[in-house]
Amino acid sequence: MRVVDAIAECLKREGISFLSCYPTTPIIDACASAGIRPYLCRQERVGAGIADGYARVTNGNPPGVFAMQYGPGAENAFPGVATAFSDSTPMLCLPLGHPRDRAQVYPLFSSARTFASVTKNVETLNLPGEVGEVMRRAFSLLRMGRPGPVMVEIPADVALEEVPDGAFHYRPVKTTRAAGNENDIAAAAESLLGAANPIILAGQGVLYADATDELLELAELLQIPVTTTMEGKSAFPEDHALALGSVSGVMSGPAMHFFDRADVIFAVGTSLTKHGMVATLPADRTIIQATNDERDLNKSYDVEHPILGDAKAVLGQFLEAVKDLSRNRVREVGVAGEIAQVRDVWLKQWLPKLTSDEVPLSPYRVMWDFINSVEAKQAIVTHDSGSPRDQLMPFYRATAPRTYLGWGKSHALGTGLGLNMGAKLAAPDKFCVNFMGDAAFGMTGLDFETAVRNDIPITTIVLNNSAMAIERHALVTSHELYRVREIGGNYADMGRAMGGYAERVEAPADIVPAIRRARQQNEAGHAVLLEFITSQEIEFSNKRR
Repeated sequence: MRVVDAIAECLKREGISFLSCYPTTPIIDACASAGIRPYLCRQERVGAGIADGYARVTNGNPPGVFAMQYGPGAENAFPGVATAFSDSTPMLCLPLGHPRDRAQVYPLFSSARTFASVTKNVETLNLPGEVGEVMRRAFSLLRMGRPGPVMVEIPADVALEEVPDGAFHYRPVKTTRAAGNENDIAAAAESLLGAANPIILAGQGVLYADATDELLELAELLQIPVTTTMEGKSAFPEDHALALGSVSGVMSGPAMHFFDRADVIFAVGTSLTKHGMVATLPADRTIIQATNDERDLNKSYDVEHPILGDAKAVLGQFLEAVKDLSRNRVREVGVAGEIAQVRDVWLKQWLPKLTSDEVPLSPYRVMWDFINSVEAKQAIVTHDSGSPRDQLMPFYRATAPRTYLGWGKSHALGTGLGLNMGAKLAAPDKFCVNFMGDAAFGMTGLDFETAVRNDIPITTIVLNNSAMAIERHALVTSHELYRVREIGGNYADMGRAMGGYAERVEAPADIVPAIRRARQQNEAGHAVLLEFITSQEIEFSNKRR
């Protein structure tokens, strides 16, 4: 058994059924021989994105796996892995490494050195007899604690060596999760019960812990409104009476209303990392933070009640604690009505944009027609960074876990296309849709052909306004002098040229029929590209930084 064959066997035992890859490494043929299907993309960043999107939808069980060659292959994969790291996605990266006799020679690119800053762990497999040990450590890190990409670098000379007789042993990794300290839980529960205007801020840790049921029970028991982070969107059903939507750089009216006045914030499954795409927590509020990574506690905020533990376990403990503490207490239950009232007022303010008949199309009309023509539970939706994210997220209501892939900390234009393909591979029965701007399509759009060639029937929606409109505030003089914000192309023509089904939509009345035809084409097995010709609208819902 060669090293690559042993690695393929480990992957198979861990439930891996496909390998995202580009362009060449002996692990590809080894996996194919083992019955693991390779999906060859057109560039490494998209290949990493496919593994990323798959892992988000499967909750990392099994994780996505991406393999690439050494040198330029590993170099091109860096931004995709960095995005997965910033959003804590459990995916396994298997770069080929330079042969051991020159792996440390300057200036050859070393995955082991370079990717250390954007992975949970990197290990080089230097000895053929250590395959089982190295892969066991990798999967253990993938399945326990805070999620994140894990990398095993395979030197080219080691990859094809024979594993010594009797040296290969591997069984799938078992997981374990930690609960919070009982005294800390009791004190935090007392603080939550004593709050006048508490809210729960749920992060994607709730998704990875499969803790939506516990979160829902706690919110209903205490009648506390729930908002989510950008990555945590869908952790709480957003058609629920206590749902506020997501908070980020932009947010819905209900989210802003309750977020700003909250006196106690229970942040569960979130790192509370301060960055440009999140809403800053209001000052002088009591914060309860539950996370499975001690590095996140007290990192960006002074946390009065830090709790280290898995979100599902911690929420279960909170349920027990508040049931004991609240037996003789009566809580006002009018919050659901207030949420509905605030939402109605906010939507009324936005309806002129959401239902606009203007031409070129308002991007908000495209979003609104999509929202009202697709059953959220039957879809998985993601966006790109920039305008599509900010125009979609406040209005879209994700109603089931992992039906919305929210992201954006590292702002890598074009990421949504790979995520969407990975989501479809994980959930072939879902209508999987990604929204891109024309700038994002310029980054990764040719990988639409990857979906066509590999029979991955996704729908890609391109909002074409012929400009980088979101950069209007930054590129002023250069645009006036040299028109630097202008970009162009007929993307529907490109979609057809790559073998997919494509439409170019310019009239408001054609939006919904095009979306319905896209779904029909997906159900028939075809990848779809819809190009909507939109205005350069950049006004966002309750934008905050």
